[in-house]
Amino acid sequence: MKKPLRFFAVAVPLMVTLSACIPTPEELETTPVKVQTPKGVVTCQLYTQNRVYWDRAIDFPATKMSVAEADNYCKQEGLRRLNK
Repeated sequence: MKKPLRFFAVAVPLMVTLSACIPTPEELETTPVKVQTPKGVVTCQLYTQNRVYWDRAIDFPATKMSVAEADNYCKQEGLRRLNK
């Protein structure tokens, strides 16, 4: 019974300390960018320069496109910048 308690006594503080080192999306935000699309301008919130899975639309012509479509334009812009 003492070994599991000892494990948790070490593991829990270690996990808490390490989780404090993981950045949040807000810490990785870049300046929003505007992307011209055939359906209008989409404003994108891009994040870290080497990943695009958080990239998303923060403003778009809602009457002309869906959230998923707008987000896709932002991911494409993130990929374009990544492959530059």
